[in-house]
Amino acid sequence: MAEAQDGHYDSLSQSTDSLRIDPIYESFLCPLTKQVMRDPVTIESGVTFEREAILKWFNDCRSSGRRLVCPVSRKELGSTDLNPSIALRNTIDEWMNRNEVAKLDVARKSLTSESTESDILQALQYVAEICQRNRSSKHVVRKDGLISMIADLMKNGSTKVRQKALETLCVTAKDDDDNKIEISAGDNIRTVVKFLSHGQVQEKEQAVSLLYELSENTDLSEKIGSVPGAILILVGLSSSKIENLLIVDRAEKTLENLENCEKNVRQMAENGRLQPLLRLLLEGSPDTQLSMAAYLGELVLSNDIKVFVAETAGSTLVNIMKKGNKEAREAALKALNQISSYESSAKILIEVGILPPLITDLFTVGSNQLPMRLKEVSATILANVVASGARFESIPLDHNRQTLVSEDIVHNLLHLISNTGPAIECKLLQVFVGLTDSPTAVQNIVEAIKSSGAIVSLIQFVEAPQREVRMASIKLLNNISPFMGQELADAFRGNFSQLSSLVRVIADNNGISEEQAAAAGLVADLPMQDSVLTRRLLQDGAFATIISKVVRIRQGEIRGGRFVNPFLEGLVRIVSRITFVLDDDPDIIAVAREYNLTALFTDLLQMNGLDVVQIVSATALEKLSHQSKVLTRILPAPNPGFCFSIFPCLSQKSVATGVCRVHHGICSARESFCLLEEKAVEKLVACLDNNNEKVVEAALAALSTLLEDGVDIDQGVMVLCDADGINPILEILCENRNEALRQRAVWAVERILRIDEIAYEISGNQNVGTALVEAFRHGDYRTRQVAERALKHVDKLPNFSGIFSKMGAQ
Repeated sequence: MAEAQDGHYDSLSQSTDSLRIDPIYESFLCPLTKQVMRDPVTIESGVTFEREAILKWFNDCRSSGRRLVCPVSRKELGSTDLNPSIALRNTIDEWMNRNEVAKLDVARKSLTSESTESDILQALQYVAEICQRNRSSKHVVRKDGLISMIADLMKNGSTKVRQKALETLCVTAKDDDDNKIEISAGDNIRTVVKFLSHGQVQEKEQAVSLLYELSENTDLSEKIGSVPGAILILVGLSSSKIENLLIVDRAEKTLENLENCEKNVRQMAENGRLQPLLRLLLEGSPDTQLSMAAYLGELVLSNDIKVFVAETAGSTLVNIMKKGNKEAREAALKALNQISSYESSAKILIEVGILPPLITDLFTVGSNQLPMRLKEVSATILANVVASGARFESIPLDHNRQTLVSEDIVHNLLHLISNTGPAIECKLLQVFVGLTDSPTAVQNIVEAIKSSGAIVSLIQFVEAPQREVRMASIKLLNNISPFMGQELADAFRGNFSQLSSLVRVIADNNGISEEQAAAAGLVADLPMQDSVLTRRLLQDGAFATIISKVVRIRQGEIRGGRFVNPFLEGLVRIVSRITFVLDDDPDIIAVAREYNLTALFTDLLQMNGLDVVQIVSATALEKLSHQSKVLTRILPAPNPGFCFSIFPCLSQKSVATGVCRVHHGICSARESFCLLEEKAVEKLVACLDNNNEKVVEAALAALSTLLEDGVDIDQGVMVLCDADGINPILEILCENRNEALRQRAVWAVERILRIDEIAYEISGNQNVGTALVEAFRHGDYRTRQVAERALKHVDKLPNFSGIFSKMGAQ
């Protein structure tokens, strides 16, 4: 260290001559280093050297194998003994002290903005050197008021002066708490912090080093942290990939020092540095744990941080929630509420056992129960956890192995919904939404709702004034409607106002929301054949509104995000209700005509990619087409006249112009729902190529109405021929995708084969013959009968009916 100190002083001798009062004497200088000696020793030759320098000389001689000689006289030495030169050292110290006092006075005069840059730099250099050489000098520097003068130079216009001022302050602050306090006076710390974000690299290095020195004083930690942006900048520097290692290291160590102040820990957490907060949460006193948990609940955390917190402190927070006092439990609950809002972190909380205490908190009554505001937090956490999608049917809640989907637990949750305020109602409804989203849990929930008779209570919430309560209720009812359609229909018939409320939700014109999609799905799942509900919807004007929305969506006038497709599917299914109650009901038929449903569903067939829309549309067209044979207007037969009555051989079969070839009457898409008039046949044939078997089945069922009894089957076949529909039907038969499709295909093919020309052509098709044989062998009774008739058409089975009729004639 002596060599380093003397090095500083030697630079003083070269750069601060203008500050020297007493001249330097030759005897003060080491012959080897040419620097003022701090520990002079005399060797055997009588020459005095700096101890460290002569020891190095001796070591170099030994290591190189040279003779041991005096560096000055070159005389060989017989001994390496060193004799301290105490008198010379005292003389040097006295000289240095005289000069230091004088030089400090000169330096003070140079540390002003009026001085030249070189004078200021010389003065700063001297102050730094004197503080490094002698700790007592730091006291003198502070006493003489130099620290405030140096601090003012941080605002100097010269980059070199600012950098040197920071460096000098760092030296004066090291290991001296009084100097640190002096440096931190006024807005000096704020000035230092500015260098961290705006300074040049060298300034930034010196500034962060100075902050580190200041942060070593515990009392200054809060003051540093209170400077706006200080901790944020330090956190950024400590994790920077572009700053040099010195800056990163000093920033990290400064933050570590600042962690002794809780306010700083909170700021660090706000800026993404959560480790200090979590460490205090895990290892701190109960009061500290309470404080950290409370603050954790106030933070806005990124999803990655939520996972980190759940992994690090989830178990501790759950334990506080279970065993802490009311204040501690409140803090833990709020923190867990924050963490549980992300799926991955929620699953971690499930693993550390959050479910049992949550359920206990919700169900406990009496003196130990939580206040309602905390029960709301518990319900919110439970809703968050359930939304994670875990398999709750396999997670036990108590020693009886009950789970969230156990009947008793579900009954208790349903009871809570009916006996709390809107806030908790909403969260518990969201719990049920999450549980019924699971295909493995929904059936348990449905059975529990049925056994509790709670469906009437649940549908009341669709009229709730609070939008979140209403939306959660509608989403829940939508989830269970595929399993409880009849129960829901019965409940809605008991109070039509709730059905009307759903229609109002669907009719809302503010975009397309999740609530609207759920409401449409719920209404669509009600039993299609329920004419009472259909008439109620008609009375509420629902069909006019819904058809208008379908058309506008189809035309691109209404655009939506991720809910547009389920919303459209629900709307189309609702409109299709009309086609399920057409039989013998002139009023409903009039509605179908009014809205030209044949044209609407034919157009919707073209919505490729929306299989549900295509399935529903094809099914609706099938039901509409069934009505065509009774709705077509049959023209009266023409009068044959006198000649034709006498000579019938002269008569010919007349065909009236404009008569439907299949239905033999005047048809239209609007009035009689005729598929031919709307050109729906070609679009249905196109659907036979769909990959979804349900789409194919629905399209084939609609086309089959052209071949059913009561219409001109021959002409129906010809219509299919004109639309290139025969081969796709034969391919469906041969592919044998499923039993339902095979049954429909066999029926249609048998009707097609009644045309002799087609039967003759197909008789050579081995694949069709094989498919019919398979249907004849393995189909159900009805399919075997139809397949048998089809095989006879292509001569694969003998037709004994003709033989028997001839034998009877004989």
